[in-house]
Amino acid sequence: MEIQGSCEVLTESRLRDFEGINGLQLPQQYREFLLKHNGGYPKPYYFTISREQGMGMVNVFYGIGEMYDDLDNKIHNFDEILEAGFIPIADDSGGNQICLGLTEAHFGHVYFWIHDEDPEDMGNMFFLSKDFGEFLERLHEISED
Repeated sequence: MEIQGSCEVLTESRLRDFEGINGLQLPQQYREFLLKHNGGYPKPYYFTISREQGMGMVNVFYGIGEMYDDLDNKIHNFDEILEAGFIPIADDSGGNQICLGLTEAHFGHVYFWIHDEDPEDMGNMFFLSKDFGEFLERLHEISED
């Protein structure tokens, strides 16, 4: 996998400040991704949501700093509407969010959140992977089967 359009270099100190200001503890694999890439456009970018939902795609991973797709802004923009204990880390071309679980029950797990559905009990959240590294490994080119 490659990341294009990475943002400004992120330091460990700035990442710790970000976590402290937002009261977050990010999973290690995701922290390493931010320190290496600080957001950007993945290639390949397709993933399977579920049998019923089909395929999804990562438009852009958010980064930390002065940029359009700033993780801090995205967290605050979705704070009131996204299920508690999750933060958006990327989006698809339709504004749906790829989210990271931060509570004990979901810590490190990656989910797909459909923004224009409002069901009870996380019915619009689809489990994608047990951790961020696995999610990256599952990104693929579209198959023509």
